[in-house]
Amino acid sequence: MTGTVAVLRGFGPVFALLFGLQFISMGAMEMSGPFWPIQIRALSPSESVFALAGIGVYVCPMLGVSLTSAFWGRMGDRYGNRLMMVRALAGLAMTQLLVAFAQDVWTILALRFLQGACAGYIAPAQAYGAQVTGGRDRAGLFAWLQVATNVGSLGGAFLGGLILDALPFAAVNLTAGVICALCAAVAWASLPVPPHGAGKGAVRAAKISQAPLTGISITGLLVLMGLLLASRMVLQVPFALYMSEVYGAQHWITGLSYGLLACGFVVGAPVWARIFEGRAPAFVLGWSVLIAAGCLVITGLAGSTRHIGLFATLYLAWGALLGGTTPVLLSLLSAATRSDRQGSVLGLAQTCQQGASVLGIIAGVVATQRFGLEVAFPLVASLYGLSFLMALALWLKSRHPFGKGEIS
Repeated sequence: MTGTVAVLRGFGPVFALLFGLQFISMGAMEMSGPFWPIQIRALSPSESVFALAGIGVYVCPMLGVSLTSAFWGRMGDRYGNRLMMVRALAGLAMTQLLVAFAQDVWTILALRFLQGACAGYIAPAQAYGAQVTGGRDRAGLFAWLQVATNVGSLGGAFLGGLILDALPFAAVNLTAGVICALCAAVAWASLPVPPHGAGKGAVRAAKISQAPLTGISITGLLVLMGLLLASRMVLQVPFALYMSEVYGAQHWITGLSYGLLACGFVVGAPVWARIFEGRAPAFVLGWSVLIAAGCLVITGLAGSTRHIGLFATLYLAWGALLGGTTPVLLSLLSAATRSDRQGSVLGLAQTCQQGASVLGIIAGVVATQRFGLEVAFPLVASLYGLSFLMALALWLKSRHPFGKGEIS
């Protein structure tokens, strides 16, 4: 806890507020996350509708985000990322309040899609964070924002469960809507408007931030991030069924095991950020090759073991490795981008991430329904094999233009 406070102080009070807003708002959005199947089943007129809507309630927001993030990113570059953060929080508040009163599965799916389309909070928050910190220690910045998201998700799911034990499902969404509205008000009132870069100083800063990474393929980084996220999301839907069928696990054990992935991420992300701070791109990508290989081995072992203690340990280790993937790759992407295009590129990255997540979920559902739950982990490991090859290609390419340069 002391280390976290020290990091937040190191980035400055504005980042501490940004961290808090991300933690609270993302926690509010996850309050209903684990419990949507309960509500969808209660409102579904048939099992076939439940099967479709049970997947759609998670996929629809991702589709909404993937279709609009690049647009909102461009709007952030034009009108300011702070404004886009307030807009996203207000959109989340509005749709959460509306969905609380929805009593039809198709209305819920439509509102969940609208929720994703109106959202796009994380990308402008990352771009704004890079602005207010002057681009300093991007890996640490993005890692801690991801930590805020993951810890908020864990706390939000727990709070949502407490509310659902005492009140109807609508109370969960109403509470989340009010919290998001308060976050929007705090962001509007408290986050300062960054001074608009002008003149030669801004141009020079943009060139400095871009020069060290001119040999890095932005498209390649986006593909690698997409593969890594798709690999992770394969188990999103079949995980509980896998735990029940393979281990006969009780619900609390399933929930605990699922949460270990996020716990590992929370522990691992700051450590990876310190390892990569100020390092050359070739060094970072070389470790990305090893991380992808490590994920391949761990998920292969997790799919073959029948000892639940070992499975849980492997899941925790997997989460720790994931802490060195998305935040680190996003920092490379940000460092390779001019300061006046941060919103656009990070918005595009979020679009790619959400699209890859949707593909991963669909692949997991289709594969397990067609071939059985036993193919889930081999599919994950196979995708990590592709991630390994992509990371290896990017690393080999990065070694030629610059082998010793440091990220400024």
